[in-house]
Amino acid sequence: QVQLVESGGGSVQAGGSLRLSCEASDIRRCMAWFRQTPGKEREGVAAIGRDGSTRYTDSVKGRFTISQENAKRTVYLEMNNLKPEDTAMYYCAARTLIQCNSGSTSTSQNNYPYWGRGTQVTVSS
Repeated sequence: QVQLVESGGGSVQAGGSLRLSCEASDIRRCMAWFRQTPGKEREGVAAIGRDGSTRYTDSVKGRFTISQENAKRTVYLEMNNLKPEDTAMYYCAARTLIQCNSGSTSTSQNNYPYWGRGTQVTVSS
């Protein structure tokens, strides 16, 4: 069972920046960030694949960057020019090794069996 621990959330004003981190208990090449607000479905924000390819939801393109440190145990989400609509609980997720090796980079939550507990991001106007 993979353990994922997020950190880096907090409260910022619109236009500010935050950097989220997610540390996995073992090496994971295919990871992603999701977010959810009360009453809404969980949304895929950004994902990174086995070859380093990335995928973003349209609303964060040009503002958010997903990256992974070389040992493949930590994934980051650099968030710039934050907007109030970015306010949400942000979750880190990881795919199984088989999924990672056989599938394309994905922001669909159905492709991620391992989840962290989340870190809250609040952006005020």
